[in-house]
Amino acid sequence: MKPLENIKAQKLLNKIQRDLMRNGIITNTLIDDLKELRNYVVEEGQPLLAKVIRLTFEHVEEYQSFNIAIPEDDPIEDDEENQEVRVEDEVTGQESLAYLLSLMEDHTNRVNEIELRDYIQAFTEYAEEN
Repeated sequence: MKPLENIKAQKLLNKIQRDLMRNGIITNTLIDDLKELRNYVVEEGQPLLAKVIRLTFEHVEEYQSFNIAIPEDDPIEDDEENQEVRVEDEVTGQESLAYLLSLMEDHTNRVNEIELRDYIQAFTEYAEEN
């Protein structure tokens, strides 16, 4: 995998991030921008990014919000006390979407690629449950 090479794609991703930080999730704008970004990513031959972007805008279209939590790091210990803390610390919405967009910026990083795949799995699981 290679980083986003298209300058328009890089600028659009930056715009999406700026809009999110300034205005929160404005569904219509976000969906349109993500669809446009996906076109650039498809042209570049980035199937992982194309899929995660498609799932993101489909999710926002369907639920009018972003309901996916930031993927958890694998727990070192799995006792009841730690599990309770993780459930309370779960983050969704704007913060999780901002994190997902930051992963897209450097999707060639192996850890980011794994987390992008975790988001894909989370989208699938959320759709099955709702």
